[in-house]
Amino acid sequence: MRYLLATSIALLLLGAPWVADHYSPQTPGVIGSIMSAFDRVGDQIASIIMVGRAKTVDDLRSRYDVDRRRPRTQVRVLLVPGHEPDFGGTEFGVVKERDVVVSIADEISALLSKNPRYQVFVTRDTVSWKPEFQEYFKNNWEEIIAWKDAHKSETIELMEIGKFELSVPPVEHVTAPNNVAIRLYGINKWVQDNDIDIVLHLHLNDYPRRRISEPGSYSGFSIYVPEKQYINSTTTRALASTIFGRLSKYSPISDFAPESTGIVEDQELIAIGPYNTVGAASMLIEYGYIYEPHFMNAEIRPLAIRDIAYQTYIGMSDFFDPESAVNYDRFYDTVALPHTWKNEVAGQSTEGIDVFALQTALMLDGVYPPVPMSKNDCPRTGKLGVCTKKSLDLFQKKHGITDEKDRVGSKTIEVLNRTFGVEVI
Repeated sequence: MRYLLATSIALLLLGAPWVADHYSPQTPGVIGSIMSAFDRVGDQIASIIMVGRAKTVDDLRSRYDVDRRRPRTQVRVLLVPGHEPDFGGTEFGVVKERDVVVSIADEISALLSKNPRYQVFVTRDTVSWKPEFQEYFKNNWEEIIAWKDAHKSETIELMEIGKFELSVPPVEHVTAPNNVAIRLYGINKWVQDNDIDIVLHLHLNDYPRRRISEPGSYSGFSIYVPEKQYINSTTTRALASTIFGRLSKYSPISDFAPESTGIVEDQELIAIGPYNTVGAASMLIEYGYIYEPHFMNAEIRPLAIRDIAYQTYIGMSDFFDPESAVNYDRFYDTVALPHTWKNEVAGQSTEGIDVFALQTALMLDGVYPPVPMSKNDCPRTGKLGVCTKKSLDLFQKKHGITDEKDRVGSKTIEVLNRTFGVEVI
């Protein structure tokens, strides 16, 4: 998400720009059930009296646990790779956010689809919108606009009678072009029309800097959830918390101050339901900053993408089935392991899968990052730098290896393969 100078959120609600997630959106209900919806919200915020029924935690879990022989009882998940198929999103070097997030969506979709309890939809690929969405936008364009405007008008009415209060956005977001914003709201309406339970908007972060050709100073992931007055706030936060718990084990939390809590409430992002337009559990995940090394390294990027997708998947599993969240065909809760180290790893410039797996193993061993460093100081870069060498030294001392300083030699390889991989014979 890119940040601009602060402007009042009141301008958003009372008149002006379409504010996109990183430019993204979602949807909830119909205006007709204004008073009855309030009684059905349950554990959601009591001050909102508009839109249709929100998805509660019990709704989602009961749908997950129901007998699979019954029709239409799967948890229905929509994955929304951020931005348009052919434009939008941040770029750094040859890496384009809009393409990376499609890869993340494909990995999450593949994992969820293995579980018959889920039914998964993805809005687009790197070329175009999926036909279902392309047709929906085409056939419902004016209806989408009218639907959004009706929800906006109701929000203003609630403000006037003191039932809704504006909050200052934690971060100022880029406004989307009008047609992009309408498509985002169209996704929200499609969510409502198709009884979707969970919506994940997938993004990479960025931050303005003087020299755009150089990496920025921030790193780490964050999850944006609806502000507490929205009907889908409680359920979204519950799900976001389990996903956050998994992602934060291996990835740093954003060190940009407004995002430093990791889970950030927001009132204006289209993806999570401005004007109370989303009943599903809907969040926007910023998986990290685009210039971070694991996204920029062409060899490491596919593995890093698979791993953050896997963390997202088992984070969802934690929400539904905490006793058996991890897929039992995997011994580790990361796809970086098990790994077989075959060749010596040494030298300041050494980088690649072996080092990424080494950093992961050292993390599980409890020595990475080295104290007092943080994951932001020492992310899994796949490069044998200062952080990794300090942690490697601690690992070697723990295992009585004294003659392989600053390198992964034969003795270290033997211990690593015995503990975190398949021993080479």
